[in-house]
Amino acid sequence: MAPGYDSGVGGAFILSVTDRLPVDTYRLARRYAAVLVGSILVFTVLYSVGMGVFEGRPRSLLRSFQVVMQTLTTIGYGGDSPWQSTPMLVLVVTMQLATLLLIFSAFPAVVVPVLEESLSRTPPAAREDLSDHVVVCTATTHTESLIDELTDRDVPYVIVEPDRETATDLFERDRAVVHGDPTSMATLADVNVGEARALVSDADDEVDVSIITAAKELAPELPVYSVVTDEDFAEYHERAGAERAVLPRKLLGNGIANKVRNTVETAVEGGLSVGEDIEIAEVPVVGGSELDGTRLTEDGIVGPAGADDRSRTPYHVIGVWARGQFHVPPFEGVALDDQSVLLVAGRSVTLSSLARSAGSQVTQYGRGRVLVAGSGLVGTMVSDALLEDGIDQTVIDLEQKGRVDVVGDVTEEATFEEAGIDDARTVVLALDDDTITLVAAFVVGALAPDVEIVARANRTESVPKLYSAGVDYALALSTVAGRLLAAAILHSDQSIALDEKIRLVRRDPGPFEGGTLGGADLRERVGCSVVAIERRDGRVDADLREWTEIAAGDHLFVAGTDAALDRLDAILSPAESGSRDP
Repeated sequence: MAPGYDSGVGGAFILSVTDRLPVDTYRLARRYAAVLVGSILVFTVLYSVGMGVFEGRPRSLLRSFQVVMQTLTTIGYGGDSPWQSTPMLVLVVTMQLATLLLIFSAFPAVVVPVLEESLSRTPPAAREDLSDHVVVCTATTHTESLIDELTDRDVPYVIVEPDRETATDLFERDRAVVHGDPTSMATLADVNVGEARALVSDADDEVDVSIITAAKELAPELPVYSVVTDEDFAEYHERAGAERAVLPRKLLGNGIANKVRNTVETAVEGGLSVGEDIEIAEVPVVGGSELDGTRLTEDGIVGPAGADDRSRTPYHVIGVWARGQFHVPPFEGVALDDQSVLLVAGRSVTLSSLARSAGSQVTQYGRGRVLVAGSGLVGTMVSDALLEDGIDQTVIDLEQKGRVDVVGDVTEEATFEEAGIDDARTVVLALDDDTITLVAAFVVGALAPDVEIVARANRTESVPKLYSAGVDYALALSTVAGRLLAAAILHSDQSIALDEKIRLVRRDPGPFEGGTLGGADLRERVGCSVVAIERRDGRVDADLREWTEIAAGDHLFVAGTDAALDRLDAILSPAESGSRDP
């Protein structure tokens, strides 16, 4: 009990419940307790003195306290009644009025908050009913993105969160969460870790080692994935038993490098003129557009409620950058949001219609000179990828180190002018401060409105701001980590490695002659996309649908990775399945 307070029943009760109340209500309840106890003491002393002076019937403090409590608790009006003197009658009436005031003021100060607290939702300490689920230790920005991915795919999960306030907040947001210590084998047993499909650990690097060890003790065959902040700890996580130690900054660097390097070789032998007969372009998905929140499947664009739009077929989409990964057909439900860019092929009018649904404009695909702002881990990974592809680049940083070409502040126009922004195709903002990235985006937009801006974001909430500043493609650190963890756990990643490319080739239809594009089903069978059909009379048909016919004498223009094209050639020319275009 706090010093200075009486040990009466009312005061003790109020003090006992205030420890469970929010800060503002706690202060109000303590003030109420002070007034209540103070009133009892004052009335006790006044009653004892008044009975001796005005009534001629002296009472001890204990006897006076009993009478005051009888009055304040409304059990009775005092055993000494009736009183004869006016001062004592006034005192008793005052006590009765004080009783009413104290009772009514107790409701907002104590009663209502206590009831709300008792009725509030409390996270459980165990979830032994789960199976084939993902155990997530603990709640972070990375795991929040992972949970979104798991929820979208109807995969059961449970979060083990050691902080009660965080766990309660998650529980009230309808997240599957338990409050407990993730390093404790008892806690992991309470979430049925032995029946889980995987465990993800994202606490401090040192704590992760303890979590991994505890999980492996309970379930030696359980796949465990950890998120590492310090690269030096990755080895220790793997030694403890982690299937994979994920470094978010490396993932982010890979994702941005994947976007800015040469993904498509647009040169095609014989017949097809890219830019005249057909366009290869990019279509960013804007937040709040028709495509935002949908999924790209081979059957159509599936909305949040499961409804699909068959009028928007995926035939014109040959790839999609989604949260740091580049996906190729067949599309098995790739989530589209404001961190997605569609790689499309077709006639201008068709692509413009798709762009309207995405809330953006068609950007002709092409790679040119790139300015890389920032030479940290992310910037270096982007620079290495550009160097490997032979793409001309200029690296900007505040300090002279490594392959830095221009030393300067990216928030100043002079720095970009010195780097030659006038003839740049893309600017990569690989900076570790979201505020500086935002300012740099405005600077680039003012100097070169047509240049493509690709930016790194440390916080997910920074992504909408970057798009408002004119960034064409932004990747958040947490989003990339969550996406990759989900792909690894579910073994459903359809992305391609950084060193693979999509090539455009011309092929005879072979056994598909006389059928339809839907009947050939090349996207599902081999992962290739037919982007155009050259008819026998020389016309190029790029407005393709499932019912589009493949007639005798036609030629197919197909986009796909080398592996996909090999599978296609094995079907078209079994005897020459090892051959492909040089």
